[in-house]
Amino acid sequence: MSEDLFATGMRIRREVLGDEYVDRALGNVDDFNRDFQKLVTEYCWGATWGRDGLSRQQRSLNNLCLLAALNRPQEFEIHFRGALRNGCSLVELRETLIQIAAYAGIPAGVEAFRIARKVLAEGEASTSAS
Repeated sequence: MSEDLFATGMRIRREVLGDEYVDRALGNVDDFNRDFQKLVTEYCWGATWGRDGLSRQQRSLNNLCLLAALNRPQEFEIHFRGALRNGCSLVELRETLIQIAAYAGIPAGVEAFRIARKVLAEGEASTSAS
């Protein structure tokens, strides 16, 4: 992978997930996981998210479907926050979660809605606190 892909990936990763999350992830880098973090940044964020053809909103909604179907709640929560940062509307998010329930199963939909409501409630709390 090239340094260009790493730089592109880091820029996109920060834009989608936020500096705080990325700084925390990179703060946990050590000799054991350094190469993995580099791979994630270059391959997932640079080589995949950096491609033309899909908007960031579309990529976010795709990720939510995949992560729910794979039962990855922590990653789902991170990417739900990213979908909001990417400008996905509440209607788009709700419809995506309903589609998750239809195609990945009601338990996956229940979990997706539970996580989404938690994230949305935290956003309302931080908005009303400011």
